Amino acid sequence: MAGTLTPGELRAWVANRYYYQKAIPQKDAYVLASLPSRDHRRVWMKRLIDHDGTPERGGGGTLKWLVLARAVGLTDEQVLSETEVMPGTRFAVDAYVDFARRKPWLESVASSLTELFGPAVMAARVEAIVANYPWIDRAALGYFEDRIEIAKEDADLALSWVVEAARTPAKQDACVAALAFKCDVLWCILDATAAATARD
Repeated sequence: MAGTLTPGELRAWVANRYYYQKAIPQKDAYVLASLPSRDHRRVWMKRLIDHDGTPERGGGGTLKWLVLARAVGLTDEQVLSETEVMPGTRFAVDAYVDFARRKPWLESVASSLTELFGPAVMAARVEAIVANYPWIDRAALGYFEDRIEIAKEDADLALSWVVEAARTPAKQDACVAALAFKCDVLWCILDATAAATARD
């Protein structure tokens, strides 16, 4: 973020990205159901809690994304109604959830390895927003700040599982393809967001 986005463009990004954020625990629930052992499931459960929260810990990452939405000028109704979500975003995110539903656990876990780049991206995002968009309340960036640590933990765990389980060339190729698919999902969300702002 170089400071060139308009408030409307930022709102489009936040609204479209929310559709992805709220789907992450759904995706992780499918992965959880396919994991091979109780030990795997116990560890993976943390991901659902990080996003959905608990009565004791609060609303989690999904709720923190709504805090960001309010800070950029969106109402909860606008975000939750999903009227701002572009068809391309919806299609890509739904495909990602379906991927986790249908694919073996190893491929679904491998698809999450985009988080390897998460900590650096989140730190840069916080720095850029603070520097270039001072009208956004600094307190609304909690989602990004939390993910700097959480994404590293999640990525390290997922990578260790993939390295341990992907012992054949076929499984390794499937894991690479899964990660490439996830990158395509994220690119589709960005392309759809760009299309949304082009309508303004």
